[in-house]
Parts: sequence; structure tokens; C-alpha cells
Amino acid sequence: MARARRARRSGQALVEAALTLPLTVFLVLGSIQLFLMQQARIMAEYAAMRAVRAGSVNFGNCRAMTHAAIGALLPTFTATDTPAKLAAAFSARSGNSYGGQTNTGGTPLNGPIVWIFRENPVPGPAITTVEEFDTFQSTSDQQRLEVRLVFWYPLRIPFADWVMTRIFLAHYGLQTYLNSNPLNEAQTASWPGGFQTSNLSQYAHPTVAAEFSSRASAGEYVYPIQATYSMRMMTPAKPQFFQTQNCPPLP
Repeated sequence: MARARRARRSGQALVEAALTLPLTVFLVLGSIQLFLMQQARIMAEYAAMRAVRAGSVNFGNCRAMTHAAIGALLPTFTATDTPAKLAAAFSARSGNSYGGQTNTGGTPLNGPIVWIFRENPVPGPAITTVEEFDTFQSTSDQQRLEVRLVFWYPLRIPFADWVMTRIFLAHYGLQTYLNSNPLNEAQTASWPGGFQTSNLSQYAHPTVAAEFSSRASAGEYVYPIQATYSMRMMTPAKPQFFQTQNCPPLP
């Protein structure tokens, strides 16, 4: 009798462990991923500053701004602990691509690393070809380079990246959550499309939400981290660098 009771208790403990282990694993891995995302957010703010600084001394040149942002963000998703590794990482990604890098599931990361929206200055007659470094004549808005940077941060922790991507999509109402309970297939979540508790387009450009949803559908586990920065331009904006309002690949 006592042996049977011990066997039942042992079986009960095994079942309880099987039920709680996935949640425990996710809590550990999810916490690590959140800490890494916090680091990436801090680096995105730094990258926005570096991008604006590069543009302010290079007539608003998007190439210089993009390179400065990518260089600042490299440590968040690839090895840059030696000068040789830093040079190799930047060389592979200087075209604003992930250079063949894949996410934890092996899916290639095909989209750009950063998007740079230039809020100011705007193309117009105030943008001049005259290079007056000290007192160039333009309005205060045309003298201010203001940038909204979106860093498509690749989630790096296995399992947590998949779960958190779906949490974010449901949070922003970009995907109806209808997944089944892996522990009980008879239980299916049924969150309606309007369930979201936040709207990504309220603080980001509307195209960000569409891009986030598109990348997630392709199996790319990335999260759009946004940062803004502004600075007075040290060199006047040149027309050739403002054929479009935003930096490529944005229109």
C-alpha cells in the first residue's frame, strides 16, 4: 500500500513538472530576451544620435547617416569584440542588410537593419546649394535635422523569440491569436482582431506596423525599436541629398 502511494506521488510530481517546465523555461528565456531588448533600445537611441550627428556635418547625406547608425547597432546582434570582427561585421552589413544572418530558426533576415525617417528639414526652396558653414540662411526648421530611426532588432533567444513575436502581434492587433494549447489541443485561444491593448501606429509611422506583420509572416523574428533625435545642422542641407524626404529604402 505504501509503495503504491509513493508511486502515485511520484507520477503526480512528474505530471506537475511536465506542466510547469515549459512556462518556467519561457520565463527564464523571456527575461533574458527582454534584457537584451532593453540594451538594444539604449543602443538605438545612441544610433539615432550618431546618425543625426553624421548627417549634420555631411549636408544631410543619408549614406553617412545610415552607416553611422549601423555601426552603433552592430554590437546588439553580432560579434564586434575585436577590431577585425567589427570591420568584418560592418563590411557585411554596410548596405543596410543583415549580410546573410539568420534568426534562431534558420530563416534568413532579408529586410533592412534600420529605417531612417527625416522629419526635418523638408525638400523645398529653402534647401540651397550654397555651402555656408557658419551662418547659412534658412529657417529654424530647415537648420534642424530631426530623425526618427527604426531599428529592426533581431530577437536572439530561441523559443522566446517565437513566443514574444506572437505576443507583440496580438498586443498591437496585427494578428488574431487563434493558437491551440499545446498541452490540451481541445483548448483554442480566440482573441478577436480588436483585442489589442496598444496601436503601433500611434507612435510609429503606419508603414512600420505593416512591415512588422510582413516580416513576422515570413518567419523573421524582429522587433521595431524606435528612437528620435534632433540637432542643429553644422552644414546646410544639399538638394542632391533630399531627392526624397526619407533615407532609402523609404520613399
